[in-house]
Amino acid sequence: MVGASRRQSGSEQGCAKPAAAAGRLGYHSRTVAIDAQHPLLLGSASPRRRELLTTVGVPLVVATVAVDEAITSGESPEAYLERVVESKHQAAVQLWERARAPSGDVDGEVGRCVALLVADTVVVQQGHIMGKPRDDGHAKAMLTALSGDRHQVMTRFIIDELGAGGSPSSPRSSRSSSAQMVSAQTVSTQVWFADLDQAQLDRYVATGEGRDKAGGYAIQGIGALLVERIDGSYSNVVGLPVCAVVSRLRGRGLVGPLPLVDEA
Repeated sequence: MVGASRRQSGSEQGCAKPAAAAGRLGYHSRTVAIDAQHPLLLGSASPRRRELLTTVGVPLVVATVAVDEAITSGESPEAYLERVVESKHQAAVQLWERARAPSGDVDGEVGRCVALLVADTVVVQQGHIMGKPRDDGHAKAMLTALSGDRHQVMTRFIIDELGAGGSPSSPRSSRSSSAQMVSAQTVSTQVWFADLDQAQLDRYVATGEGRDKAGGYAIQGIGALLVERIDGSYSNVVGLPVCAVVSRLRGRGLVGPLPLVDEA
């Protein structure tokens, strides 16, 4: 991919210690920290990602971006994630620029944001990407394939310092050092399913919980009954590796200690 993966990327099982919040690459002195007046722009319609971030105290504004998420023939999980997340990144930056424009046709809340986060999560078994089930029959087929076996949950995210590299009100194209403003990372968690019988699968599918979830299940809900163990980030399986995301935000000087405490 030409874009974020060439700027700064990584693949990690856990949560790295944040880099120093000043001096690295020379951009932190111009970074505007995330707070209630300058929130994070979450370019995602996922209620799970929103809940994970708000739970740890990250002020945010949610904006949905629509991109082509169809899997192309022969596309690896890594390549798929890089393509889709970079597409979300570009679409969200354009949305933010429209909100900042004098004649902006986008909610002004978006324009107040000083950083952007986009992400995508896939379930992978034996190198094959499992998307969201088309119907209950497809969901059962997915869960049958996962039963008694190990699979991966992979999330790629991009953080973009919208307010760095120049005046926050300047168009993105006119600001310098944009490559230094973008950080990307892919986090993988190993998940082992219990050996499930058909009656168990039927009961779970009938709940409808997994209909809008990659792999057809939700570990944070009734789907916890399906999971025997995991190795790696739990929140990554939910939809966002919170520790890794916050570590990146802190390392770039975008957030301080979390959770934020109301001093009123």
